[in-house]
Amino acid sequence: MDKYKLELNKGSSKYLQIYNFIKQLIISNEIKEHEKLPPIRKLADYMGVNNATIVKVYELLENEGYVYKIVGSGTFASNMKLKKKKSVKREGLIHFDSGNPSADMFPIEDYKKAINMALERDGSTIFDYDEGKGSKELREEISKYLRERQINTDKENIQIISGAQQGIDIVCKGLINYSDVVFVEEPTYNGALEVFKSRGAKVISIPMLDDGIDIGILKLKLEKIKPKLMYVMPNFQNPTGISYSAYKKRKLIELSEEYDFYILEDDFISDFPFDSEDNRPLKSYDNNDRVIYIKSFSKILMPGLRIGIVEIPMELQSKILWAKYSSDISTPGLIQKSMYYYMSCFNWDEYLNNISKLYYEKYSLAKKLIDENLSEKLKVRNAVGGINFFLELPRGYSANDFYNFILEKGVIITPGTYFFDNIMDDRYFRINVANASLDDIREGISIISENLDAFFSNYKERNNLRSNKIFY
Repeated sequence: MDKYKLELNKGSSKYLQIYNFIKQLIISNEIKEHEKLPPIRKLADYMGVNNATIVKVYELLENEGYVYKIVGSGTFASNMKLKKKKSVKREGLIHFDSGNPSADMFPIEDYKKAINMALERDGSTIFDYDEGKGSKELREEISKYLRERQINTDKENIQIISGAQQGIDIVCKGLINYSDVVFVEEPTYNGALEVFKSRGAKVISIPMLDDGIDIGILKLKLEKIKPKLMYVMPNFQNPTGISYSAYKKRKLIELSEEYDFYILEDDFISDFPFDSEDNRPLKSYDNNDRVIYIKSFSKILMPGLRIGIVEIPMELQSKILWAKYSSDISTPGLIQKSMYYYMSCFNWDEYLNNISKLYYEKYSLAKKLIDENLSEKLKVRNAVGGINFFLELPRGYSANDFYNFILEKGVIITPGTYFFDNIMDDRYFRINVANASLDDIREGISIISENLDAFFSNYKERNNLRSNKIFY
């Protein structure tokens, strides 16, 4: 406990002093990765503060990603190596690691007008708390948009949320209890994995094939284990770019009814067809109210708005509404109303068409260059659209090694370990082209291609060391 010794300054907030102190211990590696932090009561007694102060400190550390909680086990320091990798900023780097759209895609001038319209027409009321499902006008506008996407819904089924991550969180708060089983795709979005684990859920991964989740393995698991929830991204999945076939979408709905579980669909970019034969949301196939549908606008509008929706089956609405209220009461009114005025008073369809063209140009260029320059040396998952490409190094080579190697050449990627619950071999990595310009895509893939042989040669000795294990 000696490392936690801190003289508190009476002139400033105790919890902020303790938060900054523990954060620095984690960053400096004095608290090791995955090391358990002291129990709340023990640390409170040691530091001479109330239990509530330490509760607040741990919550803030968790929100900032410095710790994670395992229900029944305690609080642990996060993987800071990954945190540092994610935050690498350096002049001249080509970013294949960022999922945020490039700023030149944003409709800044028109959105300024939408904000002014909200302020002028709604006045001070937009700064009040909205304790319900959100702005009726915005929910009605979004329900029209969803009906165009063949989702039969209305504003009463829609809850406005502060981004898809919050959507996953409040669904879990409303549905998932300790030891409940959640099925996920493998690989999948790490932010969802962390939420499921924080609720004490047992996560079971189902492999992905080129046309979607492996239905055969899924059925074998369902015959033995009953999940409470299954989390999927059926269109242009993150990180693989894979889309489900229409058959698999229908089959998944059928299995959810047969085995009595809910499906949580995370839809971030199915608005655009790319090369997919079927970019309909899974929810559009759902006639049994089995799908809880999260729609994020972060990839098709400004991500900093932090706005999205959850379309909720009627029997779950009260639980999820309460979970939303307990999280942040409501999404800010100014954001909701400006979004409404932008969708209703400006040419939303024309804007989407333009964004679709921009994304398709990036996707098709990256796919062409990856196929021509990388596919003979690396395995590439069969993306049919979206912003992600998932690649695999030869056996024995490490994506973390490749991350560091290619970073020195000016390109930053995301190692695949980020997308697996449990992984024995870390040879996978993701290329994301949302933020990169066309010139960046050309140059970045060229740099990867030109340096692959050097990487294989330089890391061959390490590869041999991994392969030639001695057994006694």
